[in-house]
Amino acid sequence: MATLATTVDGLTLPNPFLIASGPPGTNMNVINRAFREGWGGVIAKTVSLDASKVINVTPRYGKLKSADGAEVIGWENIELISDRPLEIWIEEFKKIKDAHPDGVLIASIMEEFRKDSWIEIVERCEAAGVDGFELNFSCPHGLPERRMGSAMGQNAEILGEVSKWVMSAATKPVWAKMTPNITHIEEPSRAALAAGCQGVSAINTIRSVIGVNLDTLRPEPTVEGYTTPGGYSSKAVRPIALRMCMEIAKLIETEFPGRSLSGLGGIESGEDAAQFILLGCDTVQVCTGVMKFGYECVKPMCEQLLAFMEKHSFQSLADFKGASLPYFTTHAELVRLQRERKAAAAHKVVKADGEWSGDEFIAQSNALARE
Repeated sequence: MATLATTVDGLTLPNPFLIASGPPGTNMNVINRAFREGWGGVIAKTVSLDASKVINVTPRYGKLKSADGAEVIGWENIELISDRPLEIWIEEFKKIKDAHPDGVLIASIMEEFRKDSWIEIVERCEAAGVDGFELNFSCPHGLPERRMGSAMGQNAEILGEVSKWVMSAATKPVWAKMTPNITHIEEPSRAALAAGCQGVSAINTIRSVIGVNLDTLRPEPTVEGYTTPGGYSSKAVRPIALRMCMEIAKLIETEFPGRSLSGLGGIESGEDAAQFILLGCDTVQVCTGVMKFGYECVKPMCEQLLAFMEKHSFQSLADFKGASLPYFTTHAELVRLQRERKAAAAHKVVKADGEWSGDEFIAQSNALARE
């Protein structure tokens, strides 16, 4: 019988679906709810040493809807990392692990370019009992003004150095979360893995402007008449996330075999998750999907993923992880393959008298002559 249970970097998960760092993991109450609903794990909202610098605004979300207005296909946010003091998070991490000792709880952390700060936050979170870390090198708005988030993740050299700092202190698995706001996502991924990180997460949101209100002429979401570019998510970004995960998976396959990849970006169904796993992901993360459909969406996603596995007689996630990767090649190779196929079709020879065609009589005769 097919199973969704898996072990990634020593973390035992009942299924590959993780709450991605963001609003769905913003405090103990919602994290406990996620575990009760059956999520494979939770990556808490990103924490830092000094939350007093984190001030959110309202409104901070914008939605892109289908033409009939019935479906949200894109979602922009200008929300920052957690505005709650680390001291409160440390206590909540402890309580969450007491309530769900088998639940995989991962701390998402972000700091400025100071070694002591990164080491301190790692040590304090580990002491609280978290099961692993995700390094936020990828938030596209707000904190890059302090050389944090994507400002750090877009510089492979700096990202690699920070990853080494973290790995010098961490005894639990570490994933580095990649920004898509870069030309070649393999470069920061390579830096993180070369520094010793057990895995990579991809992608965070895409820097965007959701739109302009044609009545007020103000860009949205509008705060006191103004806005700032934010992070774009939801199903519209899935093709970009799939492409980048494919590129990272190929990098892992060739240069860092055995390392892990956690994929995210527009996942709203078990079929979506299956595509990420087929392209080399070990786990999948959901954030905007939870904001659209609630924590209970994990149940149908698990059912849909199991149905896909049973359709193809896969018994485990490992049976189809990366199965679609070999089918990516260069455009030049596509041209060669198509030329060979056409040549083979043109040279098809008559095997029996009933196969002769009046329209293709000369070509069939010539093919027999070449035999």
